[in-house]
Amino acid sequence: MTPIISIEHISKRFPGVVALNDVSIDILGGELHAIVGENGAGKSTLMKILSGVIPAFEGQLLLRGRPVRFSGTRAAEQAGISIIHQELNLVEALSAAANIFLGREKRRFFFLDDSAMERAARDLLVKLECHIDPGALVRTLRVGDQQLVEIAKALSLETEILIMDEPTSALTEAEVARLFRVIARLRARGVTILYISHKMDEVFRLADRITVLRDGKLVKTLKRDETNPRQITHLMVGREIEAVDLGGARQTGDVVLAVDGLSLRWAEHARAWRLKDISFQLRRGEILGIAGLMGAGRTELLECLFGSSPEPPLGRIMLEGREVRFTHPAEATRAGVSLVTEDRKRLGLFAQMTVGQNITICTLNKATTGGLLNRKHERRLAGGMVEKLAIKTAGIGSMITNLSGGNQQKAIIGRWLLTRPKLLLLDDPTRGVDVGAKAELYRLMHRLCQEGLGIIVTSSELPELLTLCDRILVLCEGRLTGEFARHEATEQRIMEAATARQ
Repeated sequence: MTPIISIEHISKRFPGVVALNDVSIDILGGELHAIVGENGAGKSTLMKILSGVIPAFEGQLLLRGRPVRFSGTRAAEQAGISIIHQELNLVEALSAAANIFLGREKRRFFFLDDSAMERAARDLLVKLECHIDPGALVRTLRVGDQQLVEIAKALSLETEILIMDEPTSALTEAEVARLFRVIARLRARGVTILYISHKMDEVFRLADRITVLRDGKLVKTLKRDETNPRQITHLMVGREIEAVDLGGARQTGDVVLAVDGLSLRWAEHARAWRLKDISFQLRRGEILGIAGLMGAGRTELLECLFGSSPEPPLGRIMLEGREVRFTHPAEATRAGVSLVTEDRKRLGLFAQMTVGQNITICTLNKATTGGLLNRKHERRLAGGMVEKLAIKTAGIGSMITNLSGGNQQKAIIGRWLLTRPKLLLLDDPTRGVDVGAKAELYRLMHRLCQEGLGIIVTSSELPELLTLCDRILVLCEGRLTGEFARHEATEQRIMEAATARQ
């Protein structure tokens, strides 16, 4: 079969980093081709080249046998290639319909024809089992529906090649099932799909062929029925991935956090409460997991503890025996509370800054001399954290956006560790992080607990919570419906509590 895309000897270098090194892959028309590898393997760089985000590279790209080099995403879209990034690329202040037709607006005479765009958008969304109002602002939509808005945009462009980067990383099980049905329909129409994922169960359920990248190089391309998850994981990391052994139970100390009757109102919503009557304690040296389905209130709970909730919560929050009422994250930071947010791109990174600047942004007071910033001290602070967390970067002067997702996450964690927190809040910290980097983060959390830190972590992946946590709290629709010690917790018991609406 003639390839629809031929990637021939493509290389891409950034300052101090070889992101891709002589990669050659053939993509067949109509197939679902999975691209896998650790963070920093070159997957996203390759997809950005294919979709016109990165126009400059070495080597040759053939589309239907003809050489192409896209000047930007618009040129790639006109050639039939669209990309849905892991961090969705929508304009939150615009409606779903306006996002779908952004840059290609329908007009009547000289005026925008909003009605025509909403009708066309509704037809596209219905085909995707998405029954939202096309006039609804994107910022009001769930992540799963926002993703389908992106797919609807690709359909409106009559895309022949669709690139999906970690498409299920923030979806509920029901939304994942819906996405898989959409993918099946796209394939029935002959759409070629390039699928990036760290989840081996998805890869082996969906893919026709699997390409493994490691350290910017092509390792191998295999048919799905010629391999297995263990072999693919071994090819990704160049070694066997062993179960992460964090040792026995951690030594816990005094209560660092006590929450009593925490509630958070939900104005103009039928449920009335985002959180209702939540009570628990956390001790030094303990990792407390928060489980629950999408919309259960996991992120909202951490925001209440960090002073960043949409309105002040009710109830009592006691930090080291003293009641606190944070009205701003700066107050929480000064008191020793830190939050690594779920949305790394929008709420975690300063994209125009370097690695070092991202790490030291909250602790510049430690790098000042006579009221002036001492660059030498700043570099020492950042460099120490890069070394401690084994952040893979060409240097602290590199742009943060040049790092892989896992290393960006480490830099954000390093930023907060410099504040010397008593309580570290981690909201789905391994989202979009590969198996090797996950193991590193697990060991880091374990080490921090041994140093006396108290950690609260949320995760969409139950095996992760079962590996990490001393105790697990389960939320369902804003209420605490279960609490399990490490030896009591199982996936079944957690899921039963996560669906136990009261």
